[in-house]
Amino acid sequence: MKDVSRASEYATLLLASLIREGVRDVVVCPGSRSQALALTAAHAERLGLIRLHVRVDERSAAFFALGIARETGVPAPIIVTSGSAVANLVPAAIESHESRVPMLLLTADRPASMRGTRSNQTTRQANLTAEFSRYSLDIDVDQSFESVAGVTNWHNAESVGKHSMGAAYGGVYHEPAGPVQINLQFREPLSGPFSWEADAADELLVRAAQTRDEAYQQNSGVTPTNNVGRSVPLADGRFVTFLPDEPQFALEGDALTVVIAGEGAGEEAEQFARDAGVPLLAEIISGVRYGREAITGYATLIDDPEIGGLIERAVVFGHPTLTRQIPALLKRDDVEVIVVDPHRGDDVDHYDPSGDAKHVFGIKLGADYDPTVMRRWLGRWVLADRELRAERSTVHEPDLESAKAVGYKERNAYARAELAAKKEPVSRAMLAESLWRSSWPHDRLVVAASRLVRELDRVAAPRKVEVRANRGLAGIDGTIATALGIAASSQALDQPQLGAGTTRVLIGDLAMLHDAGSLLLPVDEPHPRIQLFVGNDGGGTIFDTLEAAQTAESAAFERVMYTPQRVDLAALAAAYGWEYRRVETRGELERLLTEPVAGPQIVEVPLSRE
Repeated sequence: MKDVSRASEYATLLLASLIREGVRDVVVCPGSRSQALALTAAHAERLGLIRLHVRVDERSAAFFALGIARETGVPAPIIVTSGSAVANLVPAAIESHESRVPMLLLTADRPASMRGTRSNQTTRQANLTAEFSRYSLDIDVDQSFESVAGVTNWHNAESVGKHSMGAAYGGVYHEPAGPVQINLQFREPLSGPFSWEADAADELLVRAAQTRDEAYQQNSGVTPTNNVGRSVPLADGRFVTFLPDEPQFALEGDALTVVIAGEGAGEEAEQFARDAGVPLLAEIISGVRYGREAITGYATLIDDPEIGGLIERAVVFGHPTLTRQIPALLKRDDVEVIVVDPHRGDDVDHYDPSGDAKHVFGIKLGADYDPTVMRRWLGRWVLADRELRAERSTVHEPDLESAKAVGYKERNAYARAELAAKKEPVSRAMLAESLWRSSWPHDRLVVAASRLVRELDRVAAPRKVEVRANRGLAGIDGTIATALGIAASSQALDQPQLGAGTTRVLIGDLAMLHDAGSLLLPVDEPHPRIQLFVGNDGGGTIFDTLEAAQTAESAAFERVMYTPQRVDLAALAAAYGWEYRRVETRGELERLLTEPVAGPQIVEVPLSRE
């Protein structure tokens, strides 16, 4: 009989613990040192206990896992081998930290005795993400099986699974959710037989899944990313709710108030604006631009001295990142700023452009607060916004009743005008507004960092749409991978409560090409319904809006800022097995958006540079 593999035993115990804690999805990248973890995950998939996702690129895999966690609120452990594989996890881990999304990195390593000896594929990978991790461990797997009398072995697999998941959610100290790295030192044999029967290992995994599923059935099946004030699963299958100890701040007085919602604001922002009867200035990526208080043209109206100039108080939820007007407003000396953030701790950053905002853990209306006092204030915003939306909208509904009432010649003129409109070239605003209008609550709209997200923010009328975006760092990295993770989760057959529509991605050409490797989909995994709408203007036109475009030498600006590209997107789609479509006119775009989506699709939309 071959030597017992401590690596395989530990991998089974650890995965069982993670499943018990709520894990449904596991992401694996191939590698030698991590083979015990990978093979255990494959076995758990065969038993029907998890969904397994395999990716060859660790950077892409990490953003894919980030997308799963954005959608479900539950971290999807990422299994990678040693060396540079671990370094490739860093971009997504930083985004996880800044956007407060749970992430769990399981990094395989060589024994500590091989460090500092220039041993092959050995580097200083332990605690590589410690600067922004919620929890970081470096575990000698063989030693973790040894017991010491009277001392708790915090490195045993059950403890590691329980504490790493809890830390990813933010722990019991109301920290934000974020990344956790568990570095596992594996010795040979890297996989092989156990010291106990294989049936016992299967039973362990199955029992763990049963505990998880019972907890999900009792608690509606979805664990939110932000655990403060919400329910999270514990190791015994129970869910526990963590609430801030501090009392909620009571809003009093009749100061002219607005509610600002950025990414991660949550439905609390919309509810509070509604209860307070004040304008809701919700960035499109907040996901809460709906309700009668929501204002589309908030950025323009903030600059209006007769409207935005009268603001006396701002209540901020989430992380605003899309406009210059919001931070400028919050820096004004005549505006009181209240930032609502349930997290605490010495290392927790709170959104505060002015540096002197009042941070509160929760907010409510004071006993003497009267929402009716704000009716004229809210009405002024709503009327002004309605006029702006009418000016900016790219969608003009035909007046059919008027057409019926006029004569033959007029009807012909009307028809010709409609035909001409169908042939109108697609603009950024038209593309953004059309995708917004075509998305429903069961769909997902993923927005990349580009000019297009700002265009969407400018024109999207209040409407409840599920919007996702990586705005922790507002970078272009990993957008396709994140969207694929969102699509795979939201379309999972065993979680119908998450939705089963289409995932549409609004993305610029450079953001798409930056993550082109994520287009590679495994042949033996379900391919989601996803459409990448690539606004192709030949380069980074967002830089045309910067000061450098007016001051830099033209040729230098073109080369190092605009960075022109001429990639054949049809050939790229064919190489990766994606369906390719190209739309150039309003009519083509409208027709495409009414067609059923069967699988992965790249839609190229040529745009002018202006």
